Amino acid sequence: MKIRLHQLNPTIGDLKGNKSLILSALNEAEQAGMDLLILPEMVVTGYPVQDLLENPGFRDEVYRLNRELAETTGNTALLFGSLTPNLEANGRKMCNSAILARDGRRLAITHKTLLPTYDVFDDLRYFEPNREFKCMELDGVRLGVTICEDIWYNENEVQYHTYDIDPARELKEDGADLIINISASPYTKTKHENRLHMLGKHAMELQCPVLYCNQVGAHTEIVFDGDSMAVNSNGIPVSGTTAFSPSSTELEYKQNVQLDHLRGDGWYPESEDERQFNAIKLGLKDYIEKTGVTDTVVVGLSGGIDSALTTVIAAEALGAENVRAITMPGEFSSSGSVNDSQLMAGKLGIDLEEISIQGIFEEFTGALRPLFGDLPFGVAEENLQSRIRGTLLMTYSNKFNTFLLATGNKSEYAVGYSTLYGDMNGAIAPIGDLYKTEVYRLARWLNREHFKTEVIPESILEKPPSAELRPDQKDSDSLPEYDTLDSILYQYIELQKSMDEIAASGIDKKVVQKITTLVDRQEFKRFQAAPIIKLSSKSFGTGRRQPLAQNLR
Repeated sequence: MKIRLHQLNPTIGDLKGNKSLILSALNEAEQAGMDLLILPEMVVTGYPVQDLLENPGFRDEVYRLNRELAETTGNTALLFGSLTPNLEANGRKMCNSAILARDGRRLAITHKTLLPTYDVFDDLRYFEPNREFKCMELDGVRLGVTICEDIWYNENEVQYHTYDIDPARELKEDGADLIINISASPYTKTKHENRLHMLGKHAMELQCPVLYCNQVGAHTEIVFDGDSMAVNSNGIPVSGTTAFSPSSTELEYKQNVQLDHLRGDGWYPESEDERQFNAIKLGLKDYIEKTGVTDTVVVGLSGGIDSALTTVIAAEALGAENVRAITMPGEFSSSGSVNDSQLMAGKLGIDLEEISIQGIFEEFTGALRPLFGDLPFGVAEENLQSRIRGTLLMTYSNKFNTFLLATGNKSEYAVGYSTLYGDMNGAIAPIGDLYKTEVYRLARWLNREHFKTEVIPESILEKPPSAELRPDQKDSDSLPEYDTLDSILYQYIELQKSMDEIAASGIDKKVVQKITTLVDRQEFKRFQAAPIIKLSSKSFGTGRRQPLAQNLR
């Protein structure tokens, strides 16, 4: 049996476009003489579909398309993920399903068993779980088909809850010759190694080859890296796809024999920096393309590292011709801020405009003087400068129908070192899940490995981080050094450790208490932030839900 795993990049809700992708993949597989084409979870609708699933007209159109796809099949069998109606009298209205079709008819169907409700997932909100385990049969081969979470049985990066059913093992006990998993499993910087371990463990424990086909592309803040692969019963991968790109791999299965590699050697970035770069680039590109509002973006280029990295990634993802930058010096801006912005814009080949905010700032403070009186310069005046810049950028965005990119990083979002309706303005936050130390590391990697030349000026990389909103301001005036800060934040946010546990790692407990308190008290800001491209196991956004009105200390 010749099998192709084809990771596609569907768009949520674009049933016509997704149908075209599926039929094109099926035609290619038929031309190549494949016996079975395997596509990802929910490829008909894209995933996660969220409350579009509550629209009965949408559901009916999906069901009609399922039938049409099955009727289109010929000699090549098609296994694809979609939405199907729950035919039982009770329960939720629909199932997350895998459909097998060939020769113009549906041969078999199965449903997702383990329905995650952690992090960004909310499957149990919509889907009725599978309760019986039966293999599909194709040309005498028994296929044990699972869907996404079903194969991650108690093997997740963060184990939020423990399952008592192992769908892959149940299917093996039903006589499966092959375990197949169709998936829409999001990227994180350690997901590749976790997948290899999990799939290899299943293959060896069940003494059965495992085929894994994952969605690729991005939907709002969630990035899917693909990373589809085939693993033999010895736990060793035999073929794979190109990560972060629609691609396919082919293999041959002979009953009671291991898988043979036919085509597709697979590629996955080895370094964390290269992974993060590809994930952010794909996330931004797909957000622009799939929203369909505009082809262009604008960035406030301050001369600092965050806006520099955001601008570089935007130019790489969208093309320099689709990136605009505006530098907005004020009273406290260093001379290097404008010069560094000009230097980098020139190297990237992007348009850079300059607007001074000094006159506007003086107008605002003059208007407020009757109210403020003799009160000293403080946070209100600092934030006013940021809000002036944010207003100018949003007005430019509005006038020229372009998306503004928010340039904040995870460290700033965590402790509230950002201004609502100021530098937090934007349609999406590309680097909002990178800690400040990761921002510097990725910027240096881009110069050293990707560009192999100094695109981000060394002067930007070397200058002390500063918001430049008051005289001689430095981030370190109010925060610990970023190595220490990011260690606290990682342990508190991703690892969910207590203050005592974090302090036990060698950090002063008073510093830990100060930082964790800042994190807890800034939720109202993050609630209003632009979508943040998710890169870690715990990103700010839909996967981290904290109450705004609460008093836990």
